[in-house]
Amino acid sequence: MQNYIHVAVGVIVNEKDEVLIALRPSDKDQGGLWEFAGGKKEETETIELALEREFAEELDIKLKSYFPLLKIKHSYEDVSVLLDVWMITDYIGTPKGLEGQRVEWRSLKSLECIDFPAANKKIIRSIKLPKFLPITPDLGDLSSVKKIFKTYNKQQIELVQFRQTHLNANEYLSWFKDAQTIAKEYSIELIFNGDIKNVDLSEASGFHANSRRLMQMSQRPIVRDKIFGASCHNLMELKKAMALDADYVSLSPVLESSKYDNFSLGWSTFKKLACEADIPVYALGGVGPNDLKTARSNGSYGVSGISSWFNRSEI
Repeated sequence: MQNYIHVAVGVIVNEKDEVLIALRPSDKDQGGLWEFAGGKKEETETIELALEREFAEELDIKLKSYFPLLKIKHSYEDVSVLLDVWMITDYIGTPKGLEGQRVEWRSLKSLECIDFPAANKKIIRSIKLPKFLPITPDLGDLSSVKKIFKTYNKQQIELVQFRQTHLNANEYLSWFKDAQTIAKEYSIELIFNGDIKNVDLSEASGFHANSRRLMQMSQRPIVRDKIFGASCHNLMELKKAMALDADYVSLSPVLESSKYDNFSLGWSTFKKLACEADIPVYALGGVGPNDLKTARSNGSYGVSGISSWFNRSEI
């Protein structure tokens, strides 16, 4: 059995969508590369205590709230590591390099995997996911697409799940291609939510599987340089998505919804399920952009939804 060094890693993203990183000293392994703060878990401590200790020792800050984001196993030539990655949502103090290391806030968009140890690649990929992931409402005609994309653009939305439940597979593909053209005008990328057999024809930025499609899959349906997401409602579906190496899941319904006969998980159950996931989780169902703080306090990476991005007159 392979032995992994268990490492606590913390990610802090500020309101400007900048992430806190530190430069590894040149005399250390992987020296000269940037990293996310953290360190080895001691045998006698929990991973949470390790995270708090490392941030106090390295950056002179006290962590107040955080939630699990990813677990990554990676083997280098001489060592294997298990990165236990946490998203930090609140802390006390001003970060500074207590060990003499250079520390800086860097734009998420500017992060390049080549500047970091190889094990960090999945962290970078995950934190580049947007905190808001809208889902298109069913539209009567293609002329409405431009209208809703304009609304998304005003809110600086850059990634959208394009869903149209009233179309058959071929109709959806045709709509999607036209929507792609319109989306480019607004610098919006689209995630395909149709028949998986058509996804390669769509030139989409990713694929989203509903829970029925998810449970029928035996392998990741698209290449790893594209986004793969899935809809989940329970622990079994979450485990399936993780087994297929999904990049994110939406977990619903958080709050009561007529779509689910007024059933809801509630924030307490949502938090328990989200903490079981080793990938970013989006809260969905009765929530919107204004619920991001609440969602993150309950283990959600971000918020997804259909109507929350519009006034009634815009749908």
